[in-house]
Amino acid sequence: MSRSVSTLAAAGLAAGAAWGSYRLLRHRPPVGQPTWTRTNHRGEPVTLLEGPAVAAGAALAAVASPGLPGRGRAALLAAAAGAAAFGGYDDLAGSGGRRGFRGHLGALAHGELTTGAAKLGGIGATGLAASALLGGGPLDVLVNAGLIAGGANLVNLFDLRPGRASKVTVASGGLLAAAAPQAAPLAAVPVGAALALLGEDLGERAMLGDAGANALGALLGTAAAAGLPRSARIALLAGIVGLTAASEVVSFTKVIERTPPLRWLDMLGRRPVPATAAQPAQAAPGAASSPAAPASTQ
Repeated sequence: MSRSVSTLAAAGLAAGAAWGSYRLLRHRPPVGQPTWTRTNHRGEPVTLLEGPAVAAGAALAAVASPGLPGRGRAALLAAAAGAAAFGGYDDLAGSGGRRGFRGHLGALAHGELTTGAAKLGGIGATGLAASALLGGGPLDVLVNAGLIAGGANLVNLFDLRPGRASKVTVASGGLLAAAAPQAAPLAAVPVGAALALLGEDLGERAMLGDAGANALGALLGTAAAAGLPRSARIALLAGIVGLTAASEVVSFTKVIERTPPLRWLDMLGRRPVPATAAQPAQAAPGAASSPAAPASTQ
């Protein structure tokens, strides 16, 4: 099977599985709809079920897509399942009181284990597990684990406005496929899953939450780990670490809003915000969206 056919098949399967999972979850939400419902800045209900649906769709595509390498298939499945599980835990059990690495690690230093800190540890373990499945020497395993866990965290940092994290996923997946064509079938899995539910996200009917954003980022990191040469992976990991560190002191949202091309892309497809509507409070630098809070940033 040609690479292009495998890529299209992976994207199509991920999109179909994500959409089907979403419809099923909306029809029969686990433990009831109120558990998954939040209120956005318009005062409208929005569901968190997009996140589990995206992760489930990606996992199903990782299993069923033809032409994927065996190690890559297993690593994608581990990354999607682990990142979604730990992200979902933070979605449903977190209070949103602590944000960013600094907030969670600061609380841990004072003897408080936040759900965010537990998620960070869990996603780190997920990165190591998925990286081990890809194989390689000790240095490769460590670098790849950093890409997978770092990617999970970085995409989540963008999940502060409708559709933003999904757009970042699609753009990143496209760039990765162009830079490393051998990674295209793997990158197509998160891209297809994100595109399937982008309309729901932009329409403010659903949101990724940590479960979805962490899963998409971990999947992108897995594709990069499987397809890029070591030097490129190290450079990419340095970029992820740099952006994550910058997020502790710089608001990505403010940078986007002050940069016309980025603002245009960010607003593309979104519902306009009425001038009289209350603007959502800007999260602290480095904070990912916290769907567990009573109101959503979306």
